[in-house]
Amino acid sequence: MKFDFLSDNDKTYFINKASTLVEALPYIRKHNNKKIVIKYGGHAMIDKKLSKSFSRDICLLKEVGMYPIIVHGGGPQIGKMLKKKKINSNFINGLRVTDKHTVKIVEEVLAKDINKKIVHDININGGKAQGLRGNKNNLIKAKKLKMLSKNSDSNIEKILDLGFVGEPTKISINLINKTLNKGLIPVIAPLGIDSQGNTLNINADTVAGAIAKSIKASKLLLLTDVTGILDKQNKLISTLSINQAKIIMKKDFIVGGMKPKITNCIDAISGGVQEATILDGRIPHSVILELFTEDGIGTQLYSKK
Repeated sequence: MKFDFLSDNDKTYFINKASTLVEALPYIRKHNNKKIVIKYGGHAMIDKKLSKSFSRDICLLKEVGMYPIIVHGGGPQIGKMLKKKKINSNFINGLRVTDKHTVKIVEEVLAKDINKKIVHDININGGKAQGLRGNKNNLIKAKKLKMLSKNSDSNIEKILDLGFVGEPTKISINLINKTLNKGLIPVIAPLGIDSQGNTLNINADTVAGAIAKSIKASKLLLLTDVTGILDKQNKLISTLSINQAKIIMKKDFIVGGMKPKITNCIDAISGGVQEATILDGRIPHSVILELFTEDGIGTQLYSKK
């Protein structure tokens, strides 16, 4: 159909679409040949429409010359499987207490179910992805996470035992780079291996931040189920320097899982990552909107330099 014979509404639609493509061009150039680490989880992963749009977005990033690296979560799916097996879940500061039996179920859900599905979704949408387990081939060396708790009355600190919950100590960037050099998109399950050969369950945000820092990614994206970092009036804070972020973390209105997300962003940027963004994965094509539009979405953290 020729443009002259379109209705005014149709003309406006196509002109806006063309304008969007033009707006994206400088950002495509900016991110060309750059490594982008994306933590993928929450509602975006369990909603079929959102998971399909995410897979297509990742394929687009690869097609325009970027190197996306996916780190996925799996909390809801793990919780569902544990409930099915009648195993109670206990959480301390948002982290699942994980015994030896539970960690086997965690590994099964993350590596066998979720990881394979994400790889499959990317592949059927035109990409070439490869699943990687953090606890295999020494991809993620880790140690058990020690968490301190202070009694508000006595002010005495004690170490909490979370079981087989870990934190990364070393990332094998050679394995990730080898995967990228093959033209593949790494999809990484957030598991680690300790010096005794134990598999450890690691928070996906923490793994994404550690990988971004180790591989010197240009950008870290943390997809979550909120719009970003909110202020005291529940309004979105669009940008923060890492110094501002350190201050705001101490505020009472920063609660739940947002504190560790901010911590991971600060740590990644301090380690050489150029920018980090906490954004709403419930919005279709949120990754594209963040990377390829002037305003972006979510809260972007940056170095003061």
